[in-house]
Amino acid sequence: MSKIIVGMSGGVDSAVAAYLLGLAGHKVYGVTLRTSTDKNRCCEIDDARRVCDQLGIPFYAVNCAAQFRESVIDPFINDYISGKTPNPCIGCNREIKWSLLMESMSLVGADYIATGHYAEVVRLQSGRYTVKKAAHASKDQTYMLCTLSQEQLAHTIMPLGRLSKDEVRELAKKAGLSVAEKKDSQEICFVPDGDYAGFVDFNSERPVPPPGDFVDEHGNVLGRHKGIINYTVGQRKGLGVALGKPAYVKSIDPDKNEVVLCEDEALYGSEILCSDLYFMGMEDPGAGAVVNADVKIRYRHSGEAARVEFIGDGTARIVFDKPVRAATPGQAAVMYDSDGCVLAGATIIRS
Repeated sequence: MSKIIVGMSGGVDSAVAAYLLGLAGHKVYGVTLRTSTDKNRCCEIDDARRVCDQLGIPFYAVNCAAQFRESVIDPFINDYISGKTPNPCIGCNREIKWSLLMESMSLVGADYIATGHYAEVVRLQSGRYTVKKAAHASKDQTYMLCTLSQEQLAHTIMPLGRLSKDEVRELAKKAGLSVAEKKDSQEICFVPDGDYAGFVDFNSERPVPPPGDFVDEHGNVLGRHKGIINYTVGQRKGLGVALGKPAYVKSIDPDKNEVVLCEDEALYGSEILCSDLYFMGMEDPGAGAVVNADVKIRYRHSGEAARVEFIGDGTARIVFDKPVRAATPGQAAVMYDSDGCVLAGATIIRS
């Protein structure tokens, strides 16, 4: 029997994680992070509290709105203004969720923290901890966990790694949990309507880039764009420019305030450059080392075999066996071994 802090999101996954751990005889505490006073977020906290009442476990809400603004929202805004497409959930997991859940673990004298992520925490023969892909690929969330530290992983349990979503919902129904039929969230928690550009424009403390030119790959002007925060690499819909053929965003140049358009085939490339390396299933091999891995360049990407060349100074060059489509600056490149365990994660700089 262990004391375990469960990060309660207000959804069915974390609720079932808490239920399963209690069923196994552990002493469970529910903790929800209050990242804002937004109505939607408050409803999530109410749902989490209700589940904890149903399970008969203590519930705590931790106010972290200031830290969340500094560590997640502000970098998100600055990345969009800089022409990147960030994935704020990755940084939030390491800097906010796990950091504060482990603080809560220490405060109550618990042994572990647990979450409702679809992944498994494993310890390799080398002694290093990592996350392994979920048994059901459609729900695998290891991509979002690629920056967790060894200390964080050593104190983490993920009970849902071998379950499907249908099995989780069935367990919630059998347990009589109020969130059994609750829909999954499809958007970033602080932008529930999915209007990222509108969020950046409203919340930025610095001027957002003004309208500018659409250009082709040779620099020829094709039309006017609404501002670079409205676009991402690979985007086709909503461009507002008619060229007589399908056009896609190939790249964004914040210095020139230009959005480069291209045809679909020009989106494919075999190499990307990455920075901000986080090592999980492997130690830093040092400059000059080369590692073979399967690499995912976005959450829904199935992955592609690649050669990872470590340059040094926290950067790496990834050369794919087959070209990948629309590698996007600001997104993560996550490296896996043949068993589906995360070796390392990094941030894409350019393709």
